Amino acid sequence: MYIAMNRFKVQNGREEEFENIWKNRKSTLDEMKGFRQFHLLRGAFNEAEKYTLFASHTVWDSQEDFVTWTKSDNFRESHKNAGTSKLTTYGHPQFEGFSAVEGA
Repeated sequence: MYIAMNRFKVQNGREEEFENIWKNRKSTLDEMKGFRQFHLLRGAFNEAEKYTLFASHTVWDSQEDFVTWTKSDNFRESHKNAGTSKLTTYGHPQFEGFSAVEGA
């Protein structure tokens, strides 16, 4: 199992708008080999910097399946407007990937 994750710092007061973008997006993930699940998680509000932390993650059968997705036309289509939103702070998130530890 492989988990691909992004974290987003969403401007104070724009959380619902950000969530609605995710809820109403067109997704073709379920068409991809090895795709298992998608989750959007809402974290804590950072009082000092005035943002709410969100994390999105997808679960895949393998890292290879995830990489195949990132090279697909489906990926390009779903990310064509990525980074154009003014809802987040600090630019586009950096990808983080994790492999499951067997037996843990």
